Amino acid sequence: MKLERALSSRRSPPHPADDEGDGGPFDDESKTKKHASLAGRIVSLIRLSRSSSGHCPAAHVINVILLLVLATAAVLLFSRGRPVVCVSPYDSAARNALVGADLAGLASDFGSLGVPWCRSKRDTTVEWTPKDLLKGLEEFVPIYETRPIKNNMFGMGFDHSFGLWFMVRWLKPDLMIESGAFKGHSTWVLRQAMPGTHIISLSPRHPEKYLKKGPAYVDENCTYYAGKDFVDFGSVDWGSVMRKHGISDLSRVLVFFDDHQNQLKRVKQALQAGFQNLIFEDNYDTGTGDHYSLRQICDQYYVRGGGHSCFRDSDEARMRMKRKMFWEKAVDIDELCGRGGAWWGVRGFMRDNFNHSNNAMSYKEHFQNSRILESVLDIYWELPPVAGPSLTHQTRYDPARTLQPIVEDGRFGLFQRLGLTRLEASLFNGYTQMVYVQVSVSTS
Repeated sequence: MKLERALSSRRSPPHPADDEGDGGPFDDESKTKKHASLAGRIVSLIRLSRSSSGHCPAAHVINVILLLVLATAAVLLFSRGRPVVCVSPYDSAARNALVGADLAGLASDFGSLGVPWCRSKRDTTVEWTPKDLLKGLEEFVPIYETRPIKNNMFGMGFDHSFGLWFMVRWLKPDLMIESGAFKGHSTWVLRQAMPGTHIISLSPRHPEKYLKKGPAYVDENCTYYAGKDFVDFGSVDWGSVMRKHGISDLSRVLVFFDDHQNQLKRVKQALQAGFQNLIFEDNYDTGTGDHYSLRQICDQYYVRGGGHSCFRDSDEARMRMKRKMFWEKAVDIDELCGRGGAWWGVRGFMRDNFNHSNNAMSYKEHFQNSRILESVLDIYWELPPVAGPSLTHQTRYDPARTLQPIVEDGRFGLFQRLGLTRLEASLFNGYTQMVYVQVSVSTS
């Protein structure tokens, strides 16, 4: 009961309004993927029915029949007066028909399962405001429409492209470093934000290699450590590189990580090199992703919105089961919890290097990692989703684990004025809590 009361009392952290390259071909979490299994949704419905019917077989049978009737009615509703078509169960219209939800009211969904927020040393935040984000969106949409790589499958979608462009333009670094370039889309975004600033790009495969198969981007004012010249971020002699580029103030350098590596490892390496301003593209939620992320590290019982219960009859378990029916990347209790009730990281494992490394981790180690991160963290800021699902029709990420969007559900006029209606729905499917952090070694 205490766990359930704790869950119901969770609230997402304050929105800023209150207080304030790409994965690569090995990424198995395609950020623009648009498929789903109807059979899987029906199985989820039946499992939910079974759990709510207790040990009464008759009640379970009745529930299953009612669910099938509702599904049939939804199909008839969509097909009246026109040929029957296949509708994804993740489609927003299908969700509305099946559960009778008012899509304009989905804003209340955001953060309902908690949004863990990393605690910083000084409790400081970013300078920009929600109004700045809206103004930036209006400017960025026409820029984004000129991108050379229209179909950036396995790479950044619109939300994170905007986030990277906005933060880089605001911070105005003297040098930009990216770890993970893939086809070069993130390099192009960096260039749009800072036309005259030098870029250093580290990537196992040079973006020019992708030109043989389709669109890619290679920047003229960029030093590439790629292909046969590749060097991992943690192995670069950054002191020598900074002297070569005339950089003496390392606080004027911005590092962008989209390399699917353990993010605590990258924070330590950046601190050792003297870098302070970092952006992580794939800040995966607990139970998801192919590497140990900052959000996973900060998902702790003592943090507002953090910690989980693996009790199958808990409020959290029931809510997650329901949401799994409608959001492709929602995580139910079976996926969240591993052996012995291990929910931290991914089922009690610390993933690294595109999940090529997958080591068991105790909760004590997970807790210690959070304290290490908090000891060096000055600012932690997650990019909110660009807009609510009734506007974007995104079907992937679950709003219950995210912040309130920049453009809230129901504000179609604003969504249209910003030019966002011109973008395909799949471009909004790639949101994974991109985060900006400012770090420094504690002097106390």
